[in-house]
Amino acid sequence: MDFEAILDGLLGGNIVILLLAGFILLCVYLGIRIVPQSQKFVVERFGRLKSVLGPGINFIVPFLDRVAHKISILERQLPNASQDAITKDNVLVQIDTSVFYRILEPEKTVYRIRDVDAAISTTVAGIVRAEIGKMDLDEVQSNRDQLIVQIKRSVEQAVDDWGIEVTRAELLDVNLDQATRDAMLQQLNAERARRAHVTEAEGQKRAVELAADAQLYAAEKTAEARKIQADAEAYATRAVAAAIAENGLEAAQYQIALKQVESIALMGQSAGTQTIVVPADAADAFGKAFQMLKGRG
Repeated sequence: MDFEAILDGLLGGNIVILLLAGFILLCVYLGIRIVPQSQKFVVERFGRLKSVLGPGINFIVPFLDRVAHKISILERQLPNASQDAITKDNVLVQIDTSVFYRILEPEKTVYRIRDVDAAISTTVAGIVRAEIGKMDLDEVQSNRDQLIVQIKRSVEQAVDDWGIEVTRAELLDVNLDQATRDAMLQQLNAERARRAHVTEAEGQKRAVELAADAQLYAAEKTAEARKIQADAEAYATRAVAAAIAENGLEAAQYQIALKQVESIALMGQSAGTQTIVVPADAADAFGKAFQMLKGRG
């Protein structure tokens, strides 16, 4: 028996088993689908949507089901777009936008829209023009955060039927033509000059108010000082009157004579004094003071 005969005998008996094993292996190969974490698979059966496979190992019916679309669920960024818009006060501006999104429901994205990026770009352009048209130029410049939130909300509502989530919408820049920039610069310079004049006028007004307050404070303190001085003089007068009432007229005469003596002594002690003018009754003053002092003793 030759080798070929032996081989034909073996294969003839096991050909059905080999074919069956191959068919099973093919079914396993076609029925198991491993989906990466960043993707989802859309499965069709006879051209109709059957299911959406999530990340991990999945099973489908071989020969009946097929993976029609492999959709990435990673966040995507649209190319930066620039579109013209007219503000509420009729100023032409050029808006640069950027939109980030991701696909949440691939079955809607696949069967409801053909070009997702182009559709979102067109939607964003229309919404930006509509929102800019509701605001003045100054509001566009100062309320950019609020404008971004409004644009994002409007875009989300527009693309909700496409199974898409808009994660971020950014206004990169608001560009103006040269004539508008020159006009805004003139307006800015005029506003700065006005503020400077107002600040200067307020400073002058404040200085006048402070000066008036200072004068009023000085007058109040002067009046208080005069009152205190008057009270002191009144007190001294009452004290002298009480002393006179208690000790009689002689006490007053004694005090007057004593003051005259002290004044003459001070004049004599003054530096550079060569001539002293003595009153005619100076001797009498000394005598009266001596007599009173002697009498008091």
